[in-house]
Amino acid sequence: MLSPESLAQIDRELTKYPADKKRSALMSALRIAQVEKGWLANETIEFVANYLDLPPVAALEVATFYNMFQLKPIGKNKLTVCTNLPCALSGGADAGKYLQQKLGISYGETTADGKFTLMEGECMGACGYAPVMLLNNHSMCSHMTPEAIDKKLAELE
Repeated sequence: MLSPESLAQIDRELTKYPADKKRSALMSALRIAQVEKGWLANETIEFVANYLDLPPVAALEVATFYNMFQLKPIGKNKLTVCTNLPCALSGGADAGKYLQQKLGISYGETTADGKFTLMEGECMGACGYAPVMLLNNHSMCSHMTPEAIDKKLAELE
């Protein structure tokens, strides 16, 4: 189900916790699985749970609670725009509208070519850099004006 490399990464995460606390590595294990697969199918979630000796429902609870986990296929690049109040008032709402117009999709949708999925996000803890956008759950992009958005999209092409 997962590559030997991904399993080795999960094993490294497990070494950070006592042997009877495997649940502590669950978020990391799900992240590793999602990086390999692109999203978390039910079978993948169940595999991770079994690998950690956890009930599958425990892994499903985590995967469905946190918005960094995708339960359906998404585009190559996931763009999450913060629309929480401070960002919204500082241009986040406008950045979201600009991206929707530029990409021709709404929040929660993927472009026809599969390059971009646009998501709406809650506070990312970077209000002073608003409007902010998170790229692929790992890279924070700040001061996302239309010009900055165009530049970022060009880099991702």
